[in-house]
Amino acid sequence: MEAKDSGKAYKRVVQHIKEEILRQNLKHGERLPPERELAEQLGVSRNSVREALRTLDVLGVITSTQGAGNSVSVNFEKSMVESLSFMFLMRKTDYEQISELRKGLEEQAIVLAAERITPGQIMQLEELAEQLAASDDEMTNVILDKKLHYTIAQASGNPLIFSILQALSNVMDLFISDLRRQIIADEPGRKRLQHIHERLVHSLKKGDKAGALAAMSNHFVIIDENLAAFRDEM
Repeated sequence: MEAKDSGKAYKRVVQHIKEEILRQNLKHGERLPPERELAEQLGVSRNSVREALRTLDVLGVITSTQGAGNSVSVNFEKSMVESLSFMFLMRKTDYEQISELRKGLEEQAIVLAAERITPGQIMQLEELAEQLAASDDEMTNVILDKKLHYTIAQASGNPLIFSILQALSNVMDLFISDLRRQIIADEPGRKRLQHIHERLVHSLKKGDKAGALAAMSNHFVIIDENLAAFRDEM
């Protein structure tokens, strides 16, 4: 009976915090009341409060910082990466399925970005494309490639697309960390990729949706080729 009551109490704390966020009594970045205050307010034990806060931390709803308490956050990529990683480990998804989802999201992102991209973001993309063309360092190019795709996702103006793409990218890096480097290390592949990056940036600058979408689709032809090679090596 005590364990059941404890479980109900923990759920009550979670529900209370959700309602406070929905009512905008708690906003992004704001600190939650101390554990003791929450426990007294809701008539539950501090252990129930801690259990609820741990759950919300894992879900990315709050961030816990030692010495600073708990604050509302929107770090949902954290929980998505955890969930997708476990799906991958339990063979409920695979490289191809993750890449297929990423392709759909990136293609939608670039269509939206062709409408919504700002002059500042175009300048960022041009600089990244120039840096990629000038650099021969594999690790530097991997970082620049990720930044270029993140900038396009941000330019879509859709935070859901951006967050999910970040999570998918992080999961792929966890399990096939050499894939980006493998593509960039191959000289013909690097030249193909650079040409596509330049087409992406040019199309976005012109507001050319069809051209941007075609370039992104070609980008995933290269990804799929390398994924197939990676799978064959396993």
